[in-house]
Amino acid sequence: MAKPVRRLYGTGKFWRKTVSKPASLEHIPRPYSRYGITRQLFIKELKKITNPAAILITSLMTYWYPGVKDAINLAKEIHPDVPVILGGIYARLCREHALQISAADYVVTEGGLHNLKSVLNVLHQIDIPVRENPAVESALPYPAFHMLHKIDYIAILTSTGCPYRCQYCASHFLNSRFFRRDPTHIIQEVQYWHRSYGVQDFAFYDDALLVDSHTHIAVVMEGLLRRKLKLRFHTPNALHVRGISHDIALLLHQAGFRTIRLGLETSDIKQHHELDGKVSEGEFERAVHNLKRAGFTKKEIGTYILIGLPGQSVDSVERTIKLVGMKGATPYLAEYSPLPHTPMWEKACSCSDYDIASEPLFHNNTLLPCWDEDKRKRVRELRRLVNQIRQA
Repeated sequence: MAKPVRRLYGTGKFWRKTVSKPASLEHIPRPYSRYGITRQLFIKELKKITNPAAILITSLMTYWYPGVKDAINLAKEIHPDVPVILGGIYARLCREHALQISAADYVVTEGGLHNLKSVLNVLHQIDIPVRENPAVESALPYPAFHMLHKIDYIAILTSTGCPYRCQYCASHFLNSRFFRRDPTHIIQEVQYWHRSYGVQDFAFYDDALLVDSHTHIAVVMEGLLRRKLKLRFHTPNALHVRGISHDIALLLHQAGFRTIRLGLETSDIKQHHELDGKVSEGEFERAVHNLKRAGFTKKEIGTYILIGLPGQSVDSVERTIKLVGMKGATPYLAEYSPLPHTPMWEKACSCSDYDIASEPLFHNNTLLPCWDEDKRKRVRELRRLVNQIRQA
Protein backbone atom coordinates (compact mmCIF):
# COMPACT_ATOMS: atom_id res chain seq x y z
CA MET A 1 0.00 0.00 0.00
CA ALA A 2 1.32 3.43 -0.91
CA LYS A 3 1.87 5.69 2.07
CA PRO A 4 -0.91 8.30 2.12
CA VAL A 5 -0.06 11.96 1.65
CA ARG A 6 -0.31 14.11 4.79
CA ARG A 7 -0.86 17.84 4.47
CA LEU A 8 -1.09 20.97 6.57
CA TYR A 9 -2.63 20.71 10.06
CA GLY A 10 -2.64 16.89 10.02
CA THR A 11 -5.09 16.61 7.11
CA GLY A 12 -4.60 14.37 4.11
CA LYS A 13 -5.47 10.95 2.78
CA PHE A 14 -6.14 7.71 4.66
CA TRP A 15 -4.55 4.31 4.15
CA ARG A 16 -6.63 2.51 1.53
CA LYS A 17 -6.74 -0.63 -0.54
CA THR A 18 -8.72 -1.10 -3.75
CA VAL A 19 -11.18 -4.00 -3.39
CA SER A 20 -13.88 -5.61 -5.53
CA LYS A 21 -16.97 -3.50 -6.09
CA PRO A 22 -20.35 -4.62 -4.75
CA ALA A 23 -22.52 -5.82 -7.63
CA SER A 24 -24.86 -2.83 -7.25
CA LEU A 25 -21.97 -0.42 -7.95
CA GLU A 26 -20.38 -2.21 -10.91
CA HIS A 27 -21.63 0.48 -13.30
CA ILE A 28 -19.71 3.27 -11.51
CA PRO A 29 -16.45 4.02 -13.45
CA ARG A 30 -14.19 4.55 -10.46
CA PRO A 31 -12.33 2.31 -8.00
CA TYR A 32 -13.95 1.03 -4.80
CA SER A 33 -11.67 1.02 -1.76
CA ARG A 34 -11.45 -0.12 1.85
CA TYR A 35 -9.92 2.48 4.16
CA GLY A 36 -7.92 2.02 7.34
CA ILE A 37 -5.47 -0.56 8.65
CA THR A 38 -4.94 -3.82 6.80
CA ARG A 39 -6.99 -6.93 7.47
CA GLN A 40 -3.86 -8.68 8.80
CA LEU A 41 -3.10 -5.90 11.28
CA PHE A 42 -6.73 -5.81 12.45
CA ILE A 43 -6.62 -9.56 13.14
CA LYS A 44 -3.31 -9.15 14.97
CA GLU A 45 -4.80 -6.46 17.23
CA LEU A 46 -7.89 -8.60 17.94
CA LYS A 47 -5.71 -11.52 18.99
CA LYS A 48 -3.90 -9.37 21.55
CA ILE A 49 -7.11 -9.07 23.57
CA THR A 50 -7.75 -11.99 25.93
CA ASN A 51 -11.18 -12.92 27.27
CA PRO A 52 -13.09 -9.75 26.31
CA ALA A 53 -16.54 -9.32 27.89
CA ALA A 54 -17.86 -7.89 24.62
CA ILE A 55 -16.70 -6.30 21.39
CA LEU A 56 -18.23 -2.90 20.62
CA ILE A 57 -18.25 -1.70 17.01
CA THR A 58 -19.46 1.69 15.87
CA SER A 59 -20.61 2.86 12.43
CA LEU A 60 -20.67 6.22 10.69
CA MET A 61 -21.81 6.70 7.09
CA THR A 62 -24.72 4.44 6.17
CA TYR A 63 -23.02 3.42 2.91
CA TRP A 64 -19.93 2.20 4.79
CA TYR A 65 -21.82 -0.81 6.15
CA PRO A 66 -19.78 -3.40 4.14
CA GLY A 67 -16.74 -2.42 6.23
CA VAL A 68 -18.80 -2.68 9.41
CA LYS A 69 -19.95 -6.16 8.40
CA ASP A 70 -16.35 -7.23 7.65
CA ALA A 71 -15.17 -5.98 11.05
CA ILE A 72 -17.94 -7.90 12.81
CA ASN A 73 -17.17 -11.10 10.91
CA LEU A 74 -13.47 -10.86 11.79
CA ALA A 75 -14.28 -10.16 15.44
CA LYS A 76 -16.49 -13.26 15.56
CA GLU A 77 -13.82 -15.32 13.82
CA ILE A 78 -11.19 -14.45 16.44
CA HIS A 79 -13.53 -14.39 19.46
CA PRO A 80 -16.43 -16.70 18.49
CA ASP A 81 -18.11 -16.80 21.94
CA VAL A 82 -17.98 -13.06 22.67
CA PRO A 83 -21.06 -10.88 22.03
CA VAL A 84 -20.59 -8.22 19.34
CA ILE A 85 -22.57 -5.03 19.96
CA LEU A 86 -23.10 -2.62 17.05
CA GLY A 87 -23.97 1.04 17.52
CA GLY A 88 -23.43 4.33 15.73
CA ILE A 89 -25.10 6.31 12.96
CA TYR A 90 -25.66 3.52 10.40
CA ALA A 91 -27.13 1.26 13.11
CA ARG A 92 -29.56 3.97 14.16
CA LEU A 93 -30.59 5.35 10.76
CA CYS A 94 -30.87 1.91 9.11
CA ARG A 95 -31.82 -0.27 12.07
CA GLU A 96 -33.72 -2.97 10.13
CA HIS A 97 -30.94 -3.23 7.56
CA ALA A 98 -28.33 -3.54 10.32
CA LEU A 99 -30.36 -6.25 12.07
CA GLN A 100 -30.60 -8.26 8.84
CA ILE A 101 -27.15 -7.68 7.35
CA SER A 102 -24.55 -6.84 10.00
CA ALA A 103 -24.36 -10.20 11.85
CA ALA A 104 -23.98 -8.32 15.17
CA ASP A 105 -25.43 -10.05 18.22
CA TYR A 106 -27.02 -6.79 19.40
CA VAL A 107 -27.81 -3.53 17.61
CA VAL A 108 -27.99 -0.41 19.81
CA THR A 109 -30.35 2.21 18.41
CA GLU A 110 -30.30 4.87 21.15
CA GLY A 111 -27.87 7.71 21.70
CA GLY A 112 -26.14 9.45 24.60
CA LEU A 113 -26.28 7.78 28.00
CA HIS A 114 -29.05 5.49 26.75
CA ASN A 115 -26.51 4.00 24.34
CA LEU A 116 -24.26 3.16 27.29
CA LYS A 117 -27.29 1.81 29.19
CA SER A 118 -28.10 -0.56 26.32
CA VAL A 119 -24.54 -1.91 26.29
CA LEU A 120 -24.52 -2.46 30.06
CA ASN A 121 -27.88 -4.20 29.88
CA VAL A 122 -26.47 -6.65 27.31
CA LEU A 123 -23.43 -7.39 29.46
CA HIS A 124 -25.28 -7.74 32.76
CA GLN A 125 -28.61 -9.04 31.43
CA ILE A 126 -30.50 -6.66 33.70
CA ASP A 127 -32.34 -3.40 33.17
CA ILE A 128 -30.20 -0.55 34.50
CA PRO A 129 -32.15 2.70 34.99
CA VAL A 130 -30.46 5.78 33.48
CA ARG A 131 -31.72 9.32 33.92
CA GLU A 132 -30.68 12.24 31.73
CA ASN A 133 -28.15 14.21 33.75
CA PRO A 134 -26.12 17.02 32.11
CA ALA A 135 -23.53 16.90 34.91
CA VAL A 136 -22.88 13.21 34.23
CA GLU A 137 -22.68 13.73 30.46
CA SER A 138 -20.16 16.56 30.89
CA ALA A 139 -17.98 14.36 33.06
CA LEU A 140 -17.78 11.40 30.66
CA PRO A 141 -14.21 10.30 29.81
CA TYR A 142 -12.41 11.84 26.85
CA PRO A 143 -12.34 9.81 23.61
CA ALA A 144 -9.52 7.22 23.66
CA PHE A 145 -7.26 9.03 21.19
CA HIS A 146 -4.32 8.07 23.42
CA MET A 147 -4.58 4.55 21.95
CA LEU A 148 -3.50 5.83 18.52
CA HIS A 149 0.14 5.37 17.55
CA LYS A 150 0.34 9.04 16.60
CA ILE A 151 -2.02 11.94 17.29
CA ASP A 152 -1.90 14.50 14.47
CA TYR A 153 -4.95 16.41 15.69
CA ILE A 154 -7.92 16.03 18.02
CA ALA A 155 -11.56 15.94 16.94
CA ILE A 156 -13.60 17.63 19.63
CA LEU A 157 -17.31 18.10 20.42
CA THR A 158 -18.52 20.91 22.64
CA SER A 159 -22.19 20.05 22.04
CA THR A 160 -24.51 17.44 20.57
CA GLY A 161 -27.68 18.02 18.60
CA CYS A 162 -28.78 21.21 16.87
CA PRO A 163 -31.59 23.75 17.37
CA TYR A 164 -32.18 23.93 13.61
CA ARG A 165 -34.35 21.43 11.73
CA CYS A 166 -32.77 21.30 8.27
CA GLN A 167 -34.67 19.17 5.77
CA TYR A 168 -31.55 17.26 4.66
CA CYS A 169 -30.01 16.61 8.10
CA ALA A 170 -30.47 13.73 10.57
CA SER A 171 -28.99 15.56 13.57
CA HIS A 172 -32.33 15.99 15.34
CA PHE A 173 -33.18 12.29 14.97
CA LEU A 174 -29.77 11.23 16.28
CA ASN A 175 -29.77 13.78 19.11
CA SER A 176 -33.26 15.06 19.86
CA ARG A 177 -31.95 17.33 22.64
CA PHE A 178 -29.48 20.16 22.05
CA PHE A 179 -26.90 19.63 24.81
CA ARG A 180 -23.80 21.76 25.42
CA ARG A 181 -20.87 20.87 27.63
CA ASP A 182 -19.63 23.10 30.41
CA PRO A 183 -17.03 25.53 28.94
CA THR A 184 -14.68 24.76 31.84
CA HIS A 185 -14.65 21.06 30.93
CA ILE A 186 -13.93 21.88 27.28
CA ILE A 187 -10.97 24.08 28.23
CA GLN A 188 -9.65 21.29 30.45
CA GLU A 189 -9.90 18.77 27.61
CA VAL A 190 -8.02 21.00 25.17
CA GLN A 191 -5.32 21.60 27.78
CA TYR A 192 -5.06 17.85 28.47
CA TRP A 193 -4.36 16.90 24.85
CA HIS A 194 -2.01 19.84 24.32
CA ARG A 195 0.07 19.33 27.47
CA SER A 196 0.05 15.52 27.56
CA TYR A 197 0.53 14.82 23.84
CA GLY A 198 1.72 18.09 22.30
CA VAL A 199 -1.38 18.46 20.12
CA GLN A 200 -1.77 21.87 18.46
CA ASP A 201 -4.64 21.26 16.02
CA PHE A 202 -8.24 20.85 17.18
CA ALA A 203 -11.16 20.26 14.81
CA PHE A 204 -14.64 21.09 16.09
CA TYR A 205 -17.32 18.68 14.88
CA ASP A 206 -20.32 20.42 16.47
CA ASP A 207 -23.48 20.87 14.42
CA ALA A 208 -24.08 24.31 15.98
CA LEU A 209 -20.83 25.66 17.41
CA LEU A 210 -21.81 29.36 17.34
CA VAL A 211 -25.33 29.15 18.80
CA ASP A 212 -25.49 31.49 21.84
CA SER A 213 -21.75 31.95 21.42
CA HIS A 214 -21.46 34.56 24.19
CA THR A 215 -22.30 31.90 26.80
CA HIS A 216 -20.48 29.00 25.17
CA ILE A 217 -17.70 28.97 22.56
CA ALA A 218 -16.71 32.60 23.25
CA VAL A 219 -16.18 31.66 26.91
CA VAL A 220 -14.04 28.69 25.82
CA MET A 221 -11.89 30.76 23.47
CA GLU A 222 -11.41 33.60 25.96
CA GLY A 223 -10.35 31.06 28.59
CA LEU A 224 -7.82 29.48 26.24
CA LEU A 225 -6.46 32.88 25.18
CA ARG A 226 -5.78 33.77 28.82
CA ARG A 227 -3.69 30.58 29.10
CA LYS A 228 -1.54 31.70 26.11
CA LEU A 229 -1.38 28.28 24.48
CA LYS A 230 -0.14 27.94 20.90
CA LEU A 231 -3.18 26.25 19.33
CA ARG A 232 -4.91 26.07 15.96
CA PHE A 233 -8.64 25.42 15.47
CA HIS A 234 -10.64 24.14 12.51
CA THR A 235 -14.35 23.90 11.68
CA PRO A 236 -14.87 21.10 9.10
CA ASN A 237 -18.55 20.75 10.09
CA ALA A 238 -19.31 24.36 9.05
CA LEU A 239 -20.36 27.40 11.05
CA HIS A 240 -23.76 29.07 10.81
CA VAL A 241 -23.21 32.39 9.05
CA ARG A 242 -25.81 34.08 11.26
CA GLY A 243 -23.53 33.69 14.30
CA ILE A 244 -20.50 35.47 12.83
CA SER A 245 -20.66 38.98 14.22
CA HIS A 246 -17.66 41.30 14.08
CA ASP A 247 -16.77 40.49 17.71
CA ILE A 248 -17.00 36.71 17.16
CA ALA A 249 -14.95 36.90 13.95
CA LEU A 250 -12.25 38.85 15.79
CA LEU A 251 -12.25 36.36 18.69
CA LEU A 252 -11.96 33.38 16.31
CA HIS A 253 -8.96 34.96 14.63
CA GLN A 254 -7.25 35.89 17.89
CA ALA A 255 -7.83 32.40 19.30
CA GLY A 256 -6.08 30.74 16.37
CA PHE A 257 -8.82 29.49 14.03
CA ARG A 258 -7.18 28.56 10.74
CA THR A 259 -9.78 26.61 8.74
CA ILE A 260 -13.14 28.38 8.58
CA ARG A 261 -15.99 26.60 6.82
CA LEU A 262 -19.31 28.39 6.39
CA GLY A 263 -22.60 26.58 5.81
CA LEU A 264 -24.13 28.63 3.02
CA GLU A 265 -25.63 25.65 1.10
CA THR A 266 -27.34 27.89 -1.48
CA SER A 267 -27.61 31.59 -2.31
CA ASP A 268 -31.31 31.15 -3.14
CA ILE A 269 -33.02 32.68 -0.08
CA LYS A 270 -36.40 31.26 -1.10
CA GLN A 271 -34.87 27.77 -1.15
CA HIS A 272 -33.36 28.43 2.28
CA HIS A 273 -36.83 29.06 3.69
CA GLU A 274 -37.85 25.63 2.40
CA LEU A 275 -34.65 23.82 3.45
CA ASP A 276 -33.47 25.18 6.77
CA GLY A 277 -34.38 28.78 7.58
CA LYS A 278 -30.85 29.44 8.82
CA VAL A 279 -29.71 32.09 6.29
CA SER A 280 -31.51 35.35 5.51
CA GLU A 281 -30.82 38.04 2.94
CA GLY A 282 -27.38 39.61 3.41
CA GLU A 283 -26.21 37.37 6.29
CA PHE A 284 -23.61 35.50 4.24
CA GLU A 285 -22.14 38.71 2.85
CA ARG A 286 -22.01 40.19 6.36
CA ALA A 287 -20.28 37.08 7.75
CA VAL A 288 -17.57 37.16 5.07
CA HIS A 289 -17.07 40.89 5.58
CA ASN A 290 -16.64 40.41 9.34
CA LEU A 291 -14.19 37.54 8.88
CA LYS A 292 -12.07 39.57 6.45
CA ARG A 293 -12.03 42.59 8.78
CA ALA A 294 -10.83 40.25 11.53
CA GLY A 295 -7.86 39.15 9.39
CA PHE A 296 -9.00 35.95 7.65
CA THR A 297 -7.98 35.49 4.01
CA LYS A 298 -10.07 34.27 1.08
CA LYS A 299 -8.32 30.89 1.21
CA GLU A 300 -9.18 30.48 4.90
CA ILE A 301 -12.89 31.31 4.42
CA GLY A 302 -14.22 28.13 2.82
CA THR A 303 -17.93 27.96 1.99
CA TYR A 304 -19.94 24.76 1.58
CA ILE A 305 -22.43 24.66 -1.30
CA LEU A 306 -24.91 21.78 -1.41
CA ILE A 307 -25.16 19.95 -4.71
CA GLY A 308 -27.46 17.09 -5.69
CA LEU A 309 -30.54 18.04 -3.66
CA PRO A 310 -33.91 16.72 -4.89
CA GLY A 311 -35.40 19.26 -7.28
CA GLN A 312 -32.30 21.47 -7.26
CA SER A 313 -31.20 22.97 -10.58
CA VAL A 314 -27.62 23.06 -11.85
CA ASP A 315 -28.03 26.76 -12.62
CA SER A 316 -28.88 27.43 -8.96
CA VAL A 317 -25.60 25.81 -7.87
CA GLU A 318 -23.69 27.78 -10.47
CA ARG A 319 -25.15 31.09 -9.23
CA THR A 320 -24.17 30.21 -5.66
CA ILE A 321 -20.58 29.37 -6.67
CA LYS A 322 -20.26 32.72 -8.48
CA LEU A 323 -21.67 34.63 -5.51
CA VAL A 324 -19.19 33.02 -3.12
CA GLY A 325 -16.29 33.95 -5.40
CA MET A 326 -17.58 37.48 -5.91
CA LYS A 327 -17.80 38.06 -2.15
CA GLY A 328 -14.20 36.93 -1.62
CA ALA A 329 -14.64 33.45 -0.13
CA THR A 330 -13.60 30.01 -1.40
CA PRO A 331 -16.34 27.62 -2.62
CA TYR A 332 -16.46 23.92 -1.68
CA LEU A 333 -19.04 21.62 -3.24
CA ALA A 334 -20.76 19.37 -0.68
CA GLU A 335 -22.66 16.49 -2.30
CA TYR A 336 -26.04 15.72 -0.75
CA SER A 337 -26.47 12.25 0.78
CA PRO A 338 -30.10 11.07 1.21
CA LEU A 339 -30.65 9.78 4.75
CA PRO A 340 -33.56 7.96 6.41
CA HIS A 341 -35.37 9.84 9.21
CA THR A 342 -34.73 13.24 7.65
CA PRO A 343 -37.67 15.45 6.59
CA MET A 344 -36.44 15.27 2.97
CA TRP A 345 -36.23 11.46 2.87
CA GLU A 346 -39.56 10.75 1.17
CA LYS A 347 -38.88 13.36 -1.50
CA ALA A 348 -35.41 11.88 -2.06
CA CYS A 349 -36.88 8.37 -2.49
CA SER A 350 -39.44 9.58 -5.00
CA CYS A 351 -36.94 11.38 -7.26
CA SER A 352 -33.96 8.98 -7.16
CA ASP A 353 -33.18 6.50 -9.94
CA TYR A 354 -31.60 4.30 -7.26
CA ASP A 355 -33.41 2.14 -4.73
CA ILE A 356 -32.14 4.19 -1.79
CA ALA A 357 -34.85 2.87 0.52
CA SER A 358 -33.52 -0.70 0.57
CA GLU A 359 -29.80 -0.33 -0.30
CA PRO A 360 -27.68 2.07 1.83
CA LEU A 361 -24.82 1.82 -0.69
CA PHE A 362 -26.91 4.17 -2.83
CA HIS A 363 -26.79 6.85 -0.11
CA ASN A 364 -23.21 7.49 -1.23
CA ASN A 365 -23.06 11.20 -2.02
CA THR A 366 -20.52 10.73 -4.81
CA LEU A 367 -23.31 9.07 -6.83
CA LEU A 368 -25.47 12.22 -6.62
CA PRO A 369 -28.35 9.73 -6.27
CA CYS A 370 -31.12 12.36 -6.40
CA TRP A 371 -30.01 14.00 -9.64
CA ASP A 372 -30.75 12.61 -13.10
CA GLU A 373 -28.06 11.80 -15.66
CA ASP A 374 -28.36 15.14 -17.47
CA LYS A 375 -27.61 17.03 -14.27
CA ARG A 376 -24.73 14.71 -13.35
CA LYS A 377 -23.10 15.38 -16.73
CA ARG A 378 -22.86 19.08 -15.86
CA VAL A 379 -21.02 18.54 -12.57
CA ARG A 380 -17.66 18.82 -14.34
CA GLU A 381 -18.61 22.36 -15.40
CA LEU A 382 -19.34 23.25 -11.78
CA ARG A 383 -16.06 21.79 -10.56
CA ARG A 384 -14.12 23.72 -13.22
CA LEU A 385 -15.83 26.92 -12.09
CA VAL A 386 -14.92 26.20 -8.46
CA ASN A 387 -11.26 25.60 -9.43
CA GLN A 388 -11.15 28.85 -11.43
CA ILE A 389 -12.35 30.84 -8.41
CA ARG A 390 -9.90 29.10 -6.06
CA GLN A 391 -6.96 29.85 -8.34
CA ALA A 392 -7.94 33.46 -9.02
